[in-house]
Amino acid sequence: MSFYDVEIADLQGKPLDLGQFRGRPVLVVNVASRCGLTPQYADLEALHKEYEGQGFSVLGVPCNQFAGQEPGTSEEIAEFCSTTYGVTFPMTEKVEVNGEGRHPLYDLLTPVADGEGHTGDIRWNFEKFLVGKDGSVAARFGPRTEPKSDEVVQAVQASL
Repeated sequence: MSFYDVEIADLQGKPLDLGQFRGRPVLVVNVASRCGLTPQYADLEALHKEYEGQGFSVLGVPCNQFAGQEPGTSEEIAEFCSTTYGVTFPMTEKVEVNGEGRHPLYDLLTPVADGEGHTGDIRWNFEKFLVGKDGSVAARFGPRTEPKSDEVVQAVQASL
């Protein structure tokens, strides 16, 4: 199965066709509304806006597996993201990223190592995966790596 074949719904519960990202880089990020890292939404939106004209997109994936920091309904998540951070990038349904209930999307992403060599389970909210134009994972970044860091920006630019 490729990235583009994964079945997932959008935040409104409608099927989200990951095939729309074919030939375009996408930064997949597990997000949460009540986390100390939640302010990263602002930089994720800025990154999305800066490069969307070149085909790039951020894809937010809400998850409530880390200290219950994404407890809201889909409607509450959408409202929070829109009103607090002006989020315009696509968002998926809330999923599990670790454990027996891990969504198939994360089965594809988690085998890739980050810059420190970490593979496997997601460590916390806001872990980031850059999926290249060909659907393969080009890079993985830890939760505390800021979306506008040189490391992330350079990887995004190289993927365009």
